[in-house]
Amino acid sequence: MEIRQIQYFMEAAEREHVTEAADALHVAQSSVSRQIGNLEDELGVELFIREGRRVKLTPLGKIFYERVKQAINILDDAKKEVTEYLDPEKGTIRIAFPNSMAAHTLPSIISAFRARYPEAKFQMTNALHQDLIKGVINGDFNLAMISPMPKKDKEKKINGTTLFSENIVVLLPLQHPLANKPSIHLQELKDDPFVVLTEGHKFRDQVVRSCNKAGFSPKISFEGENIDALKGLVSAELGVALMPEMTLVDNTPRSTVMVPLADTSLTRTVGIIYPAHRELLPTEKIFYDFLKETYERLNEFRM
Repeated sequence: MEIRQIQYFMEAAEREHVTEAADALHVAQSSVSRQIGNLEDELGVELFIREGRRVKLTPLGKIFYERVKQAINILDDAKKEVTEYLDPEKGTIRIAFPNSMAAHTLPSIISAFRARYPEAKFQMTNALHQDLIKGVINGDFNLAMISPMPKKDKEKKINGTTLFSENIVVLLPLQHPLANKPSIHLQELKDDPFVVLTEGHKFRDQVVRSCNKAGFSPKISFEGENIDALKGLVSAELGVALMPEMTLVDNTPRSTVMVPLADTSLTRTVGIIYPAHRELLPTEKIFYDFLKETYERLNEFRM
């Protein structure tokens, strides 16, 4: 099995097109087809279903692809580890996060970290909750900010730590009858239309569960792909929304108001996770320790 065969296989698998893979690799299409054919002959199985120049992975091909991808990630990490041991403050951190942290939480953290380590670099990816866990396990990224923190007894392939808990608040249109109250109970919103994240977002599930616990099912009027979309919908007076408090720091839209919830149990945990099967790379370890140190100080200050 040759490196070139693996390289051509991965390119074709990701593009699902032999000609496009050849163009990306700057080689002839026939070369890609031949190398993949040689790889299949060596393995004794077909890796692709062929439809002209288009290809799709067979079930065995998908298994092979996932294993090869993990192996490539391990090789990349080995190369990074050697480089970072020489100068860990200049390394690259591959980190993923949910969209609820995209506007304030992660940018603030990275800005503070870069103030101390200005030559550190980041590769950032946005993903849903379960994809964050899967991506860390598979090595697609090495760290992930996540909320809520996965339970250790259910996710044994990851390690991590809870950084902080934050309150859930309600975002109301400015003209809402409850907008001027110092705080409200969630049950007071039972007749209001809600705007929520689309299916698959963990925070959407938390919103629905919280409403159910308060004795009602939320009347969902609109769905949005991210927190900013929900803010726009509330601003347009199309509904109310529950929000993590930090997503509204310095970023409450015009024509809306943030009101605390009297339901004090409405919080979410935010943490950082990494794969249990390997040690953090030097630059990642610096960032991980920086996060823990930063939030330990903040949590002490709040107390």
